[in-house]
Amino acid sequence: MPVVGPEKLVELQHQHDCIRNICILAHVDHGKTSLTDALIATNGIISPRLAGKIRYLDSRPDEQLRGITMESSAISLYFSMLHRKSPEETPAEQEHLINLIDSPGHIDFSSEVSVASRLCDGAVVLVDAVEGVQSQTVTVLRQTWIEHLRPLLVINKIDRLITELKMSPGEAYTHLSKILEQVNAVMGTFFQGERMEQDLKWRERIEHRVAEAKNQQQNGSAEDESNDMASNGNSQHDEGSTVDFEETDDENIYFAPEKNNVIFSSALDGWGFTIKQFAALYEKKLGIKRSVLEKVLWGDFYLDPKTKRVLGKKHLKGRNLKPMFVQLVLENIWAVYEATVGRGSGKGDPSLTQKILNSLSITLPGHVLRSKDPRSILTSLFTAWLPLSTAILVSVVQYLPSPPAAQAARLPSILQASPGAEFIDGRLREAMVEFKSDKDQPVVAFVSKMVAVPESQLPEKRRRGGALTAEEAREAGRRKRAEIARAQALASSGTDSEQVDSVTATLSSATIGDGSANEEPDEDPEHLIGFARIYSGTLSVGDEIYALPPKFSPAYPHASPEPSKATITGLYLMMGRSLELLNTVPAGVVFGIAGLEGHVLKSGTLCSQVSGGVNLAGVNLGSQPIVRVALEPVNPGDLDKMITGMKLLVQSDPCAEYEVLESGEHVIATAGELHLERCLKDLRERFAKCEIQAGEPIVPYRETIVSAVEMAPSKNKDLPRGTVMGVTASKQFMIRLNVRPLPEEVTDYLGKNANGIRKLHSQVKVNEEVEEGTEETEQQGTSADRPSVESRPVSLSEFRRGLKQAFIEAKADQSIWGDVLDRIVAFGPRRVGPNMLVDATQGGYFRRFLREHEQSDAHSTSQQPSDSNNSSSSFLPDNISDKITYGFQLATAQGPLCHEPMQGVAVFLEEVTLSSSSSDSSGGTPQMENQGALTGEIIKTVRDSIRQGFLDWSPRLLLAMYSCEIQASTEVLGRVYGVITRRRGRILSESLQEGTQLFSILSILPVAESFGFSDEIRKRTSGAASPQLIFEGFDSRQVDILDQDPFWVPFTDEELEDLGELADRENVAKKYMDRVRSRKGLFVTGRKLVERAEKQKTLKR
Repeated sequence: MPVVGPEKLVELQHQHDCIRNICILAHVDHGKTSLTDALIATNGIISPRLAGKIRYLDSRPDEQLRGITMESSAISLYFSMLHRKSPEETPAEQEHLINLIDSPGHIDFSSEVSVASRLCDGAVVLVDAVEGVQSQTVTVLRQTWIEHLRPLLVINKIDRLITELKMSPGEAYTHLSKILEQVNAVMGTFFQGERMEQDLKWRERIEHRVAEAKNQQQNGSAEDESNDMASNGNSQHDEGSTVDFEETDDENIYFAPEKNNVIFSSALDGWGFTIKQFAALYEKKLGIKRSVLEKVLWGDFYLDPKTKRVLGKKHLKGRNLKPMFVQLVLENIWAVYEATVGRGSGKGDPSLTQKILNSLSITLPGHVLRSKDPRSILTSLFTAWLPLSTAILVSVVQYLPSPPAAQAARLPSILQASPGAEFIDGRLREAMVEFKSDKDQPVVAFVSKMVAVPESQLPEKRRRGGALTAEEAREAGRRKRAEIARAQALASSGTDSEQVDSVTATLSSATIGDGSANEEPDEDPEHLIGFARIYSGTLSVGDEIYALPPKFSPAYPHASPEPSKATITGLYLMMGRSLELLNTVPAGVVFGIAGLEGHVLKSGTLCSQVSGGVNLAGVNLGSQPIVRVALEPVNPGDLDKMITGMKLLVQSDPCAEYEVLESGEHVIATAGELHLERCLKDLRERFAKCEIQAGEPIVPYRETIVSAVEMAPSKNKDLPRGTVMGVTASKQFMIRLNVRPLPEEVTDYLGKNANGIRKLHSQVKVNEEVEEGTEETEQQGTSADRPSVESRPVSLSEFRRGLKQAFIEAKADQSIWGDVLDRIVAFGPRRVGPNMLVDATQGGYFRRFLREHEQSDAHSTSQQPSDSNNSSSSFLPDNISDKITYGFQLATAQGPLCHEPMQGVAVFLEEVTLSSSSSDSSGGTPQMENQGALTGEIIKTVRDSIRQGFLDWSPRLLLAMYSCEIQASTEVLGRVYGVITRRRGRILSESLQEGTQLFSILSILPVAESFGFSDEIRKRTSGAASPQLIFEGFDSRQVDILDQDPFWVPFTDEELEDLGELADRENVAKKYMDRVRSRKGLFVTGRKLVERAEKQKTLKR
């Protein structure tokens, strides 16, 4: 096909029903970019012979070197097909615009998948026919479910079943059926989870209505009996409408070849087909209607060779017939491989090849048939018979929705889940859902990420056609003549041979097209281009539009940070490695946008209005940054360059984060080791353009406590374990608290619902402001005071019910945890962590966080601390509770082991006493001039008391854990086990994939031991195995990997006899703890700088 110009693509942007916005999703190395090459070749951008080899959208050199995609790339393709509305009509040509986004499959770059999916209406999901459903396959299927995308399944690499596994057509059919069942099982789990959530919400509504009805009956009176009867009738009518739970049909969520949503393909060999294509081929030959064939070509249906009738499995009567898919489809595919490449032997059968060509009425050029490369004949035959691009694009056009249809189906639920959904302007909502693209309609666009583009690659700076203008040519000639004259003058003092050599070198380096051959290269600054999708209205260059930040809510439109107005300086058509200029962009198009620098950091919403605007930025990134590294320039004078470059990197990378620690270190956080390598390469070569050295990776840990057998005796024998009496230096404040470990189930629940706790905290603060009448403060509050957009809203009753169920599952002691829900004051650290502060005082000084029916006069009725001299109102209990809570947050943010956050710790406040100072003659509460000093003392005392109670138990250091998935053959299985064991990993499961010789190994591995793990696995196995590392968190159930007390020393007679006073066995927990303390500059206990003073042997610091 000839190259399609950008003018044609721009023309198709205004034909909304002919547009398809799709993304390619799959596990790593399942063939996404190879399949994309086949689609790009249809537009003449690359040669069809190079499809699957050139990987056109992998434009980065490191992508080509490693063979994996690291950044999502977009390209617009043209596709035309003949279509007839009815069998009697003449087919008419239909032109389509396919906006395609290729996304990475590696877990480190799963944030790019989240970015790509929000911009699209449909997804093409690839699954390897040999490997089947992998971890990232489940992730991308979940992403399509969350974003309400319609998926299209492609079972790729079927050629491996023929050439590698040597399967017969019947075995391959069974194998493909199992893969399809696996994918549908994943989709079924998503549906079941959503169904249970809907059922829970329905039960909550019923309970709420029943409670309302009881309240109305209790508060009713005889005077308005008639009104009560009418209202009861209405409530019964409403209740009746909600009693009948609406069952959701799950038929449309599954993949089935007869539905035309499954494609069988081999992207490397360039072929693909659907059931519909073979139904059209066999319609006339078998005399069976196409609609019937489409239903029976897949499944347990058999063709009677005598009667040419389709039989079900019940009517076989013992005959050994092959399924129709095997007989009519797979056997033909296998025959082509047997004739051309000999099913992997490399020797084909020319006579059989010619017979197949004659039966298919295909003519191949003579040079192809004479080719010594059998794969050349194979790909040419399949390209003429079952072209991959045709199968994919026809299915995309026929099965996936256009932007108007997709927005009508997707946007209502997305808008309902956005923050402040009830405050969205009705006209704007209508324009988005009904796809209004007129110029006078509200404009809404979503910028999913910012892409850094060198200035030389911008279309405004790029020379059209590569030709110089007359003036540019004359100027280049003048510069070259001046350079030659200068070189001759410098060489005039030398010998003749030196002069000739000098002039020859100068002339050889002089080219007309390059005006600065001997000069320093000009800087090529990076510009940030927004990767966006427009949902309503039309955008033009020069328009002014508001950039709404990611935490914007229409309920507080002018809250900080204030939405800023940006001027559109450029619009671009995304063409993979290049950009094309646009003047206007209508709704439904994926495009690039310039002019957002300083207005959009990573992602944001563009809207023509602030009041009643919509925030679409609630994208859940698949991976969180876990690996942190401190960076510094080799040349200290390049520090400003490095800081500027890191800020650019953070803007252009959805998952990278940059922070400056208290020690002054510049730290970058990435999703994994591969992501870190890419970020460092971009910093050195593109953004900072200076030499940068990276320190050792900073791995996070968590500190917790357990009740172990080997615990040392309690430090204070008069008090229960974990109980501490804390007194300030001025003796004015005394606190008694008890620290104890939380049950594992409760810790897990709090860790998984951190976003829900954050939302509840925001709602509580907003309600307090409303009660106090501070509406003006609400409008000017910080973004932390407003509900976040990371997850769906969680009600207080729902959170209480889940937390209560966690305590029940943990079988917790009721005497301790029975009424703890009503006494929780705060969670920590940062108000959302898996630790809790519980008010166990008799007076109840603190506002309870999870109390459903808080008394309106809670502050006024709170009892004072145990002191009779509280006549002064200068230092109220609320102020004290504030300071105690802050001390709790500090203690849980930096534990006593190595200043890492705590996890799974509960702090019970048992007694709080506030007394007057001995130097206070009035005998009252602390006066204003002493409150500042007392505030610091209270915070410090609470923090130190919690840490002291923490150490009274048996402390543990929780490691950040990776879940490691490896596929390996039998030959290298032992080497894989050796590498995992040496790095303190643990094998969880090992299973043999049916029909293959590959083992799937699932293990867990500490993040601290994972650096260099992938390279070592590949070296030890000679490239036969490659791991996939997924961050699993700090699960306390995996503590058996490091079930050691870092302070443990032998103290019983048996331990002293076996291990000696020095404890000969290595304490791995202490080793990790000392490493972190040394990095943070904390005192390391037991470290010896001089081992033997008489020999002056100094150890390395």
